[in-house]
Formats: sequence, structure tokens, C-alpha cells
Amino acid sequence: MNWLLDGIQTTLAELLRLFAAPLFEVGNNRYSLSLIVTLMVVSVAVFWVSRAVSNLINRRLLVRLGFDRGSRAVVTTFVRYLLTAIGFVIVLQTAGVNLSSLTLFAGVLGIGLGFGLQNLASNFVSGLTLLVEQPIRVGDFIEIDNLLGTVESISIRSTTVRTLDGVFVIVPNIRFVENNIINWSYRDPRCRLHVPVGVAYGSDTLIVTEALLAAARKDPKVLTDPSPRVWFKRFGDSALDFELLVWINQPTEIEPIKSSLYFTIDRELRQRNIEVPFPQQDLNIRNLEQLAHLFQRDGAVDGNGKHAEKDSISSRKPTPKAPNNLTLRDMLRRISYFEQCTDEELLQLIEYGYRQLFPADQIVCEEGTPGESFYIILNGSVEIFSKRAEQYIATLNEGEFFGEMSLLMGIPRSASVRTLDDTVLFVIERNDLQTLLQDHRGLADQIAHQLMERQQTLRQMGILSEFSEETPFDKVRKRLQTLFGI
Repeated sequence: MNWLLDGIQTTLAELLRLFAAPLFEVGNNRYSLSLIVTLMVVSVAVFWVSRAVSNLINRRLLVRLGFDRGSRAVVTTFVRYLLTAIGFVIVLQTAGVNLSSLTLFAGVLGIGLGFGLQNLASNFVSGLTLLVEQPIRVGDFIEIDNLLGTVESISIRSTTVRTLDGVFVIVPNIRFVENNIINWSYRDPRCRLHVPVGVAYGSDTLIVTEALLAAARKDPKVLTDPSPRVWFKRFGDSALDFELLVWINQPTEIEPIKSSLYFTIDRELRQRNIEVPFPQQDLNIRNLEQLAHLFQRDGAVDGNGKHAEKDSISSRKPTPKAPNNLTLRDMLRRISYFEQCTDEELLQLIEYGYRQLFPADQIVCEEGTPGESFYIILNGSVEIFSKRAEQYIATLNEGEFFGEMSLLMGIPRSASVRTLDDTVLFVIERNDLQTLLQDHRGLADQIAHQLMERQQTLRQMGILSEFSEETPFDKVRKRLQTLFGI
């Protein structure tokens, strides 16, 4: 048994001597296997500690300070690399490595790496550029070379992008420096989408415009400010080419929003009997007289001995018809201050607002709520009343308007509005009212007169008692000029 213990001790002694034996010498320092293993373990510990400290700073400090995701990623990356570099320097100094003696070796090695690893060096410098300048940051939604996705991480060599399909793509940093990048999240996340739509020749362009704008305003993810717009792009080969322009603030939802818009556009066009044509081409036949004998038959004989009608050589598709009910253009022309408008002016007017159907006995505006819309009655009638004062105020019919007092005076709704029967209203949002009044000065004067009279009525009823001083027409007109510059 003693011989076994002696053998183990001898083996351990030989191993210790082997680990302690110098393998090579750099300068005045000798390096053994045990020292090399110790350096490797300490280096791994330095890397782990730097990573843990940077993550701790990210979670405990940067989150509490309110840094966004991209800024936190940049600070964390710099802290990790800085701690790692300092740790390695300390380890080498502790091991007795004279860093000044490695200067020449590092220079020669750097030249060799520069020629042999140019691509890696380019990505390294590009990574530093991205971290310092921050043209893209973690969490940004970007597009580069038909690659659409969210930036998940930025390292020294590459950037990880997660596509809309959930696929992680590793992109070399040099591509972000040399190529054009679309950063949908840079500064302002709002962006404008172009939705192309083609309709059949012969379609009413005003009805098409109304249909596209109605589809845009029904989508809750489409912004009302800036307002949707419709462009007539060109006379295409098979269709009239339009383009619907809408603003969104969720760039990551571009494709779902487009899909939703196309579904709604298809429904709106069908409701108005507007056809989306198939691609078609005109066929020109030469020497038709030589083929005339093929078409000289008067028709086939049916079972009763009568000749059927002669088949036509070509057929035409019926021109889309307008719906049986009144179009928005017709309803606007029934309003006194729009009846002389040309089709071009009505086209602009349709872009300012939209029509909305309210069933009977429905509240349109609630007393005390902020006013964000102006209403013109296209069809039907409404009743204005005050719940607070328990008083009936007035009944408005076709061609009259309401909602101007809250918008122009900057006060909450002074009364409630309820429909008396099925009513169609032309709704104009606050941001579009300025353009409307600039183009229709007569309407602005009429609104000013009406506002003065309604304020006087409400003061007499005690509903606007806080405005004891009368507001003459000039003062209201000045208010319009201050708000809208008209």
C-alpha cells in the first residue's frame, strides 16, 4: 500500500514540476504551463466580470435614468469593451509582461493583419462608427438591400437584424457604412405610405377619390394629421392609375396596414360600382377583307327555325355607373356656399373632409368635451341642447353647420348635438379647416357671422355667462385670422 502512495506522490511531483517548468521566455520573464493556464482563467474571469458589470449598469442605472433601448445598448457596449481592455492590461502587467517590449511585435502583427484581414478590419472600424455616430441604434426599424427588420444588437464586427418573419440576419457593419439605409425610426417615426390603385377607364375620378379617402379614414392606424391625400398618377395601359397617400407612426406595421387598406379599398370600390380592370391589350388585324368570309354568316338557326343574332366581333365592358344614392359631389353642390364650385374645387374639398352617416337620435357632440371637428349638414337635421341648463337651443337643417365655436374660441363644447333623423354630415378635422377657410373666404365670413349670433344667444340663455363681453364680427374675424391666418 505504501508503494501506491509513493507512486501517487511521485506522479504529482512530476506533474507539478512539469507545470512549473518554463516553456518559453519573453524578455526577462519565463512562462510555464501553470502560468499560462492561470492567465487564461483570469482572462475568462475578466471577460465575464466586464459583461456582468455592463449588464448591471444597463438594468440598474440606465433604465432608471430613462435611457431608450438604443442608447442603453451603446453605453453598455462601450463599458464592456473598456472594462475588458483594462482587465487584460492589468492581467498582463501582473504576469510581468512588459507592454513596451511588445510594441514592435504589435506593429508588425498589425501590418500583417491589416493586409490579411482587411474585411475584418473594415467591419471593426465600421462598428466603431455605428456606435459613435449612431445612424442606427438597437430597436430601430430599418431597410437595407430589400432587408426589412428591427435592429436587435450592434457589435464591433456585425449587426443583428430581426426581419418581420422573425428571422435573425447577421449583417456586416461595412454594409451600413457604404450603402444607403432607410431608418424608419430615425428621429420622427411618422412616415408616408404610397398605396397604388388602378380603376377602369370611364370611372368618375371624384367618386374614386372619395372611395380611397373613405378607406383611409376608416383605418385606425392611419393618422388624421397630416390628412390622407389622393394623387392621379397617370393614364395607364389598362387603367387610370391613382395613388393613396397616408401617414402612419408605426413603421413596423407597414405591411399589415397596407393589407388592411387594400381590403377596405376593395369594399369601398365595390359599393360604388367602380371596376378594377384586368390587364388588356388592343389587337389590330390587317387585311381584314380577306377574312370577311369567315364572318358573313347571318347567324345560326335555333330549334324554332329562327336565326340567332349575329355575334359581335368585339365586345365592350359596361362603363361603371355611379351608385343610386347621391354622391358626395352632388350633396356638396346642394350647399349654398359650394354650389358654384367646379369639379376641381370639389375634388380639393373632398380631401379636406369626409361624409359620415349618423342614425336618428344619436349624439354627435357631447357637452363639455374638447372640439376637434367642424360639421356641415349634408342631409337630415340635428337638435342642439344643453344638458347642464336643461334647455333646448336650436334645430339645424341641411346646409347649416355646427362645431365652430369650440374650435375657434378654444373652449370645450358648450352644448350637445343630437340627430333628429338619419343625418349625413360632412366632417372636417381641425388641421384641415384652415385650408378650407383659406380657399372659401365666403364660408369664413359666414362662420364668423354665425359664431357671433350663436354666442349672443348662448349668453342670453346663461350658457356662456363667463363671456360677459359681446364679441362683434370684427373680433371674431380677427380670431379667425389669428388661428388660421386668413
